[in-house]
Amino acid sequence: MKKDYSELVKRVDFSKSSSQTVPAIIQDSSTNVVLMLGYMNEDALLETIDSQLVTFFSRSKNRLWVKGETSKHYLHVVDIKTDCDFDTLLITAKPDGNVCHTGAETCFNEENTSEDFLRTLEKIIEGRKKRPVSGSYTSTLFKNGINKMAQKVGEEAVELIIEAKDNNQKLFINEAADLLFHYLILLQAKNKTLDDVIEVLEKRHKDQK
Repeated sequence: MKKDYSELVKRVDFSKSSSQTVPAIIQDSSTNVVLMLGYMNEDALLETIDSQLVTFFSRSKNRLWVKGETSKHYLHVVDIKTDCDFDTLLITAKPDGNVCHTGAETCFNEENTSEDFLRTLEKIIEGRKKRPVSGSYTSTLFKNGINKMAQKVGEEAVELIIEAKDNNQKLFINEAADLLFHYLILLQAKNKTLDDVIEVLEKRHKDQK
């Protein structure tokens, strides 16, 4: 379900710029790394909200342009905020690939990784799903289909239970890692993320208070 940004659009002050645009900072929703900066006029903002793809206003070409329209590395909108003066946008998004036209992960030549390794691993798994790599174990799992992936999670869960009954801590923690890895793959196969799971857990926690 799309979020309602009608009030946000009304409050954005495009009049401060002669080009009727405001800067839009794009941040990766998973890693919090800043990906790029562009400019939006009201039409670009409305198109971004409607299409759920980050769309800028090109001041040099004098037209709207969807980020990724050439490379196919689109930026899928997760959330849109404004600063306190309502003249700058902060958009969190999920990138389909490297963002910069040079081929770099960001326009600031930074690695798009997180201090939270699970988020980084999740991003790598998503990349193997969208851009299969020959010889990649993860890509092969996606190719085999949802039934095989679900079966693999079941197998890893059973192996973890077996090791939990013994006292070999090394084997136990390795099986735990295997289960978590395959669980992340299954989430991606169902187009879900750790954040979706965390959202459910947070809601349950609040409901129990």
